[in-house]
Amino acid sequence: MQKKAIVLLSGGLDSITVLALAKKQGFKCYALSFDYGQRHNAELRAAAQIAVDYQVEEHKIIKLGLSSIGGSALTDEHIAVPHAPQDGIPVTYVPARNTIFLSFALGWAEVLNLTDIFIGVNAVDYSGYPDCRPEFIKAFQQLANLATKAGVEGEHFTIHTPLIALSKAEIIKQGLELGVDYQRTVSCYSADKQGRACQVCDACRLRKIGFTEAGIEDPTRYQKSHKKN
Repeated sequence: MQKKAIVLLSGGLDSITVLALAKKQGFKCYALSFDYGQRHNAELRAAAQIAVDYQVEEHKIIKLGLSSIGGSALTDEHIAVPHAPQDGIPVTYVPARNTIFLSFALGWAEVLNLTDIFIGVNAVDYSGYPDCRPEFIKAFQQLANLATKAGVEGEHFTIHTPLIALSKAEIIKQGLELGVDYQRTVSCYSADKQGRACQVCDACRLRKIGFTEAGIEDPTRYQKSHKKN
């Protein structure tokens, strides 16, 4: 019987790489995305197309109201997205986001009777978000096996984080080996309606560094007003 897995799919560089890796490992993939009140839906449109292109078994987009609690530049219009690196945990951190996302993935995993969940968190070239660290993933996996019917009945959930110890350049190189087309992805915090990136937010900065260090031409579509000469 073919293995099944849920893949958290944001529409960004990391998540498409994880989906490609899961498919290569022989998993029948179910993609899960979230409309959580973020500044734009360009990444969700990208995720929907990626799900079609990779022929996932099913793609769910769960609507969440994280903008109703705010607390992040990504969900609160009164907090500006910074254009320069910040000390400590930046204002683009969305409170408890990965905990919430993984909880939905865990619930769907029980419904689908599967025990493998893939998420594209990274703790090397990242913004310092606490819910991207190995310690968090280990703790959530323990929770998954304690707090579910499947776990109590002897099943063992595994949270797969194949990118967690890789640099952005290493992620890009691995993705290219798998045939990933990064032009179809959206990573920018302030992308416009066409999905074009601002080039100045932290997500754009890390993405640009990754392509530069990988020695690969950056395929990202940028907004003309922010394009550097």
